[in-house]
Amino acid sequence: MPELSSFHDERFPVAISFGATGGPENRNEIVRLTSGAEKRNIRFAQSRRRFDAGTGLRSMDDLYDVIAFFEARRGSLHAFRFNDPFDNKSCRIDKAPAIDDQTIGAGDGVTAEFQLTKTYGSGPDAYQRKITRPVPQTVLIAVDGVLQAEPGNYSSDHLTGLVTFASGHIPAAGSAITAGFEFDVPVRFDTDQLSASMTSFKAGQIPAIPLVEVRP
Repeated sequence: MPELSSFHDERFPVAISFGATGGPENRNEIVRLTSGAEKRNIRFAQSRRRFDAGTGLRSMDDLYDVIAFFEARRGSLHAFRFNDPFDNKSCRIDKAPAIDDQTIGAGDGVTAEFQLTKTYGSGPDAYQRKITRPVPQTVLIAVDGVLQAEPGNYSSDHLTGLVTFASGHIPAAGSAITAGFEFDVPVRFDTDQLSASMTSFKAGQIPAIPLVEVRP
C-alpha cells in the first residue's frame, strides 16, 4: 500500500464524490465444521472502504475533472483524499460536529499526543476506527467539556489525525479528552485505466471509477 510519501494531499472532486456508491468492507473467514456449526475469524482488524465514483458524474466538466485528477495521481500510484458521502463526520451525517462527539482518550498528566478516532456501537462490541485525514480547520478538542484553543493549547495534524497538546496544557490525570471533526478517507484508484465514452455532444461517462481505502 502507498506510504505517506506517495500520498497527495488533494481531495477528489467533492461534487462527484457526493454521487458515489460504496461503503465499508470487512474480510472474514468462515469455516463450516462437520457438525454443521460455523467457525468465523476476522481477517481485517480494521474495515476498509471501497467506492465507485463513476455514478457521481453528471456533466462533461465532471468527466474532464476526473481524467485530470486521475492523470495527476498517475493512476493507482498516489493516494489522495476522498469525501465519503455516507460517513465524513464525528457525528451523524446530518449533524454538525460538536466537542463531545467522540472520546479519544483520558489524561494522565504526562501524555501529550492523542489519536483522533470514531467509535461505532457501544460496550464490548464497539468498533473504534482510526481517523488519519481530518479536514483542516474542522477539529474541535475539549478537556472535561472545556473547548481548547488551537494553536494555543494544542495542534492537530491533518495528515495523521494526531492531536498534540502544548507544554503547560497537557491534560491532567483522569480528565476526558473529547473531539468533534470532519474527515476524509485516504484512497487510491483501484485501476490504472479509465474507460470514458461520449454519450452525446455535451455528455460523457466513465462507467466505473473504483476507489479503495489505503492505510498510510
